[in-house]
Amino acid sequence: MTSLAAGATETAAAGPEAPEATTRSIPRRGWLVVATKEFGDHVSSMRFIVLLIVLGLAAVIPLYFASDQIRGLASQATGTPAIFLFLFTLGPQTIPFLRVDVFVSIVAPLLGIAFAFDAVNGERAAGTLPRLMSQPIYRDDVINGKFAAGLAAISLVLALVVVFIAGFGLWRLGVVPSPAEVMRLITWLGVTVIYVSLWLAFGLLLSVVIRRAASAALVGFGVWVLVAVFGSLIVNLVAGVVAPVSGLTKTDFANAGIQQLINRLLPITQYREISLVVLNPSITSTSTPATLSQAQQLNQQVEPTLRSLDQSLLLAWPELVALVALTVVFFTIAYIRFMRQEVRA
Repeated sequence: MTSLAAGATETAAAGPEAPEATTRSIPRRGWLVVATKEFGDHVSSMRFIVLLIVLGLAAVIPLYFASDQIRGLASQATGTPAIFLFLFTLGPQTIPFLRVDVFVSIVAPLLGIAFAFDAVNGERAAGTLPRLMSQPIYRDDVINGKFAAGLAAISLVLALVVVFIAGFGLWRLGVVPSPAEVMRLITWLGVTVIYVSLWLAFGLLLSVVIRRAASAALVGFGVWVLVAVFGSLIVNLVAGVVAPVSGLTKTDFANAGIQQLINRLLPITQYREISLVVLNPSITSTSTPATLSQAQQLNQQVEPTLRSLDQSLLLAWPELVALVALTVVFFTIAYIRFMRQEVRA
């Protein structure tokens, strides 16, 4: 009896069992959930289809000129190494932008801006950002997922355009690329994705900082016009004033190096140099000769040596690092600003 009474007393003291606390599980890869949803929206949107069609049709023009030149010089081009890559580097001398690599350097930034200028402020204007932030994901998963989705959609567009160009070249020229040329094309595609990610991060920054999507689009496209269209002209004018070149003296060679350094402040110049090195294995240097003897040695090269892919990447390594660094800077600023912003329902 004593033991039963003691047991009853303990049960009464304990009372009814407390219900277990319900917790919301947060997925470890919440950014992947956001990226999958955003990628599906991008691919099924009219924006994606229009950009894919416009970019594909616009690439046909420089591609036609390049293939026409190769066909016209078919007898002289027999046995020329890496002839398939000429599809991406040849074009009319009077119209420089009618080359595939130059054309992509001008148009590709539009893809980055178009897929990011309304990534955050569009959600805020539609009133869906508080609802998105209330989901069981971390706050930074939102901006990470949007960046990853935009980069995946742009990579898909660029890959389709490169496959289209390669297929057109096979059909029109009948030249099968070698494994080394295929690797250079894949590398160039990766470099192009890095270049576009710079503009994607810039567009994402505009979307975070500027509240209205229309204003962000105007600023983004205005910066693109300033850099891609008038950037070289402005930089050349500044370089001509800072370091004028009038002859072949030591001072002129030093000033030419300064002008080249100023020109490399533009991301489009860095990307074009990388593209030229990757797509042309005969390029041995991307820098202006610093002395007269170096210029004479460069002119005395009768037949340039073909470099391997890793040697070409070593030449373009500084420009590639600069593009990655600029991308990290823009995305970091956008990340910090987004994490500190107040989101109201």
